[in-house]
Amino acid sequence: MTIAEVSRKYGLSIDTLRYYERVGAIPPVPRNKSGNREYGEEQCRFIELVRCMRAAGIPVETLAEYVALCGQGEATAPKRKQLLLRQRELLSARIEEMQLTLQRLETKIALYD
Repeated sequence: MTIAEVSRKYGLSIDTLRYYERVGAIPPVPRNKSGNREYGEEQCRFIELVRCMRAAGIPVETLAEYVALCGQGEATAPKRKQLLLRQRELLSARIEEMQLTLQRLETKIALYD
């Protein structure tokens, strides 16, 4: 797939896709003879992961660390798992905070009924 096709498919700008590649949040994208990026299944899986994780507030730097570890092979599996477990802890704490905020908002709304 071309960068334009990937951009449309995932709802990310071309600049964002280039940025993610430049900072290592997705692995390097192979290029054709003309130098144009050719996204394959593996790159698309990483893009899906990045979209999901970014929507959850996970920093790009953390994603780049994860991708770098993936590139180092199976020996880094324990480190990758620890990284993901830590992000799960942080995300769970954020969800809990948001639940409390939602409850407070619901209480305020109920005052108008």
